[in-house]
Amino acid sequence: MLNNNDIEKDMRYLQLLSNSFPTVAAAATEIINLSAILHLPKSTEHFLADIHGEHQAFLHVLKNASGNIKRKVNEIFGNTLREADTKEICTLIYYPEQKLEIIKSKEEDLNDWYHITLHQLVAVLRDVCSKYTRSKVQKSLPAEFSYIIQELLHERTEDNNKTAYVNGIIDSIIATQRADNFIIAICNVIQRLSIDQLHILGDIFDRGPGAHIIMDTLKNYHSWDIQWGNHDILWMGATAGNKACICHVIRICLRYANLTTLEEGYGINLVPLATFAMEHYKDDPCTGFEPILLDGSATPLDEKQKRLTAMMHKAISVIQFKEEAMLFHKYPTWNMENRDIISTVDTEKNICLIDGKEYTMQHATFPTGITLTEEEDLLMSRLRHSFLVSEKLQKHIREILSHGCMYAICNGNLLFHASVPLNEDGSLKDVEMIPGKWYKGKDLLHNIGMLVRSAFQQDSDPKVREYARDYFLYLWCGKDSPLFDKSKMSTFERYFIADKATHKEEKGNYFKLREREDVIDGIMDSFGLTGTNRHIINGHVPVHVASGENPIKANGKLMVIDGGFSVPYHKETGIAGYTLVYHSRGFQLVQHEPFTSTEDAVVRGTDIKSTIQIIEMANRRMLVADTDKGKELRQQIADLNKLLYAYRHGYIKERESKDAFTKGK
Repeated sequence: MLNNNDIEKDMRYLQLLSNSFPTVAAAATEIINLSAILHLPKSTEHFLADIHGEHQAFLHVLKNASGNIKRKVNEIFGNTLREADTKEICTLIYYPEQKLEIIKSKEEDLNDWYHITLHQLVAVLRDVCSKYTRSKVQKSLPAEFSYIIQELLHERTEDNNKTAYVNGIIDSIIATQRADNFIIAICNVIQRLSIDQLHILGDIFDRGPGAHIIMDTLKNYHSWDIQWGNHDILWMGATAGNKACICHVIRICLRYANLTTLEEGYGINLVPLATFAMEHYKDDPCTGFEPILLDGSATPLDEKQKRLTAMMHKAISVIQFKEEAMLFHKYPTWNMENRDIISTVDTEKNICLIDGKEYTMQHATFPTGITLTEEEDLLMSRLRHSFLVSEKLQKHIREILSHGCMYAICNGNLLFHASVPLNEDGSLKDVEMIPGKWYKGKDLLHNIGMLVRSAFQQDSDPKVREYARDYFLYLWCGKDSPLFDKSKMSTFERYFIADKATHKEEKGNYFKLREREDVIDGIMDSFGLTGTNRHIINGHVPVHVASGENPIKANGKLMVIDGGFSVPYHKETGIAGYTLVYHSRGFQLVQHEPFTSTEDAVVRGTDIKSTIQIIEMANRRMLVADTDKGKELRQQIADLNKLLYAYRHGYIKERESKDAFTKGK
């Protein structure tokens, strides 16, 4: 029950609120509107992880809403459409421009096809719109067709009084030669409204050829967030000017013979590296540095290109080990000085030391020695400059910064990419993030996020900014980094030492204990998640589906959704990625098979074959009232009720407004 004290305490806020709702009528109308929204079904969220530059598969998943659009088409039309017709309309929705060209070249009665197809598309759009207010749908419509689409959505041919009216609209669209544009517009709106919120649980970058294309898509996407992954952090570090991170980025691209993102996407100039490698590594066999060519994901290389790639690969790897070593010694609190292996190399004896133990190397040829040369330092300065002045790369990293952080909590779900550092008993582990400052759990992830941002803020303290820039390397490969959480990153050993025991990277306690329900409960408690319907959702470690591993762990409280989106993981996981879908009925895990190509999808109507696993279904349909948005709306309703009280008791005077209408959500 409101009283005068409540109003007087909030007067400054209520005065501001009255600017948007200047009358009793305006405030009351908005209360009615918001109260109605609370009773709409919960909108659909999609969760993806570890995309790794596979832009074609990623774009197709967005276009088909992880198979949700095809399911809706089947539900709407049932047995009234043949399988071939279902495939045609779905492909049209996914790729309207390309599919229209094919249809127009072979369709004998185009006007008849337009009539049938327009009615079908409107039916699909009507179903997709059913979870949203008219206001939200209207905001999603292209301006040139907004009025027409709204009329078709809300008038039906089943109403005898409106049959001629609806058919007249369709006839006019065709007669004015606007049918193609109209179809494209409707298909885009169907795609847009099929996914209300997209959550990316890290790792947009590396391995695949199209991270820049993915980022261009996300830049214009209606609603998305990201929980940074270790590969995202690596690229962020490179963009901030961390030389060791730059080396890692280039090395990984060369390892998979994938320079498209670097050179074509971001204009990074690798000519200085190629020139350096040809001069210093021309007589080095570069054994073990040959590029890995992935089926269907890499441009074929001739022998000369393979040789140059191997030389560049080894040259940047050797520089990487030297650059890393300097940072490991610069920050002894990282406890990573033992990872400076290159300085222990004896090229004459062909040995090195790892944790004080002597190992024979497969090949110990280092044409530029084991310490950074002036020429290598100059090369790194030129490469660093190229990253710093890449306008597109800088913009994309700003997008990642503005849309994400280390973790998120959304509708009872805790989202992060990899782990939360734990002790052996499952309790949260204290980590010395900044020398002398220790954090754990939620505080650790929050403060890492703040430190990362300071690396890109010009007004940051210079010392803080320098440490933030250097700390990207620890986040990439540090033992207690929540994005890595392993005993070591054995890159040096894998390149140079045959003994596979040295290659082993022992996983941290989070990965050892994540099957335990009490451990997962403890993490969720520490992050403030309450209630029975709560979960952790993360990626990072591919789920070995082919070996029988279950992505659902800890009695359903942890969902690991890295199913191997990236081509290199397909053989390892046996599938080609997951999408976790959270709609008003509950959770569904969509398991994808490999995507062939956009051309196959358009010409032959091939789709990603998906298997749906029902994870958790609600005993009743969830409404907006059950979500975080519902909490927000209830608070707005409470504030508006205070405003009504203030108007009716004379605390604030009503005033006329030209914009006194419901705001809509």
